[in-house]
Amino acid sequence: MASPKFQALRGTRDILTPDSERHRALVDVFAEQCRLAGYGHIMSPIFEDLGVFLRVGESTDVVTKEMYDFEDKDGRRIALRPELTASVVRAFVQHNPTNLPWKAWYEGPQFRHEKPQAGRYRQFSQVGIEVLGSNDPQVDVEVIALAWRFYQELGMQEVSLLLNSLGDDACRPAYFEALETYFRDRSGELSEASQETLDKNPLRVLDSKRSEDQSIIAEAPLMVDHLTAETAEHFAAVRSGLEALAISYVISPRLVRGLDYYTRTTFEFASTALENAQNAVGGGGRYDGLAESLGGKPTPGIGFALGVDRILLACDAEGVFPGPVTTPDVFIVDLTGGQQATVLADELRNAGIAADRGFDGRSLKAQMKVADRSSAALALIIGEDELASGAVTVRDMRGDSGQTQVPRTDLIGELTTRLGR
Repeated sequence: MASPKFQALRGTRDILTPDSERHRALVDVFAEQCRLAGYGHIMSPIFEDLGVFLRVGESTDVVTKEMYDFEDKDGRRIALRPELTASVVRAFVQHNPTNLPWKAWYEGPQFRHEKPQAGRYRQFSQVGIEVLGSNDPQVDVEVIALAWRFYQELGMQEVSLLLNSLGDDACRPAYFEALETYFRDRSGELSEASQETLDKNPLRVLDSKRSEDQSIIAEAPLMVDHLTAETAEHFAAVRSGLEALAISYVISPRLVRGLDYYTRTTFEFASTALENAQNAVGGGGRYDGLAESLGGKPTPGIGFALGVDRILLACDAEGVFPGPVTTPDVFIVDLTGGQQATVLADELRNAGIAADRGFDGRSLKAQMKVADRSSAALALIIGEDELASGAVTVRDMRGDSGQTQVPRTDLIGELTTRLGR
């Protein structure tokens, strides 16, 4: 068989049933967790002014190497969104909601030009939340707990929470100076890529996964040793809040995440069921200066993004969240021309019974083959005899139960009983 002329581009793919139904079901579970916690849904544009995402951090790979940006027909520099926090904060600044803290959740695709691998695509889906307008450490606890409960609702048990504090403007300058001095003294031992990163932002060097950098990073100064009393108190309150909810965590003092806007509380969720280095299934943190950098008034914020594809891989590794059943309840076989199946299918669907049917006037044998492949529990057969008697033949497809004729007036009640509704 010849290859099709056009195929999905590298790093993208078509998601068909039943996988697409599983994606949607995951979003539904997340949406319910958000509803219970008082978060409203936000739908932001897939592309934005390039400047929105430059605030993510011009020393990050997301901006320097991975972002899809281009000039549109009006001569403006725009970008496909590589992440959603900046878009949501831009929307917050633009619309200026007054009911604070403002709590929003989202889902949808992001775009990054990076090397495709298991659970990572150039177009990928995330779910996430953002809270703007509160410095309260209990907001941090709520945000982290929402993600934790979401994983639990999916059935995931092999998830660990890594926690850190990246300080704030009061304590970061001294830490940055100590960190830069340390890395400058050992720059000859760093990888070439990390040497380039050091010139832009020494904090980004901590995020390197290159083997030659690890021994140097392991001895680098720690942010937790440079926290001010206020920031340390905030971090302690977050830890205490998580402990009160019996959410276990591991302090990870070198965790910096991949974006420059993070301050104070920073966290990541890792799946211990995934046997590779790419085991993060989500993460986030505070970004108390982002709204101001996008033209708004100083507004504290915190949120997270969770990768749908990586989460589903972790679910597979644990054998949980198989996804919804998408097979029809009944399959209608019509041997009278097709219109009877149209009418009956519409009647059943209106009654909440999932119904599929045969088309193209095929034979009984051909339609029964399609019914069998559909995995429907019951086949409903309408022939000339059934049409004349005002009945439908019901054949059980789940075993050797045979078939019976059921008056059309009694059909919905009979099907409801047989389907256990």
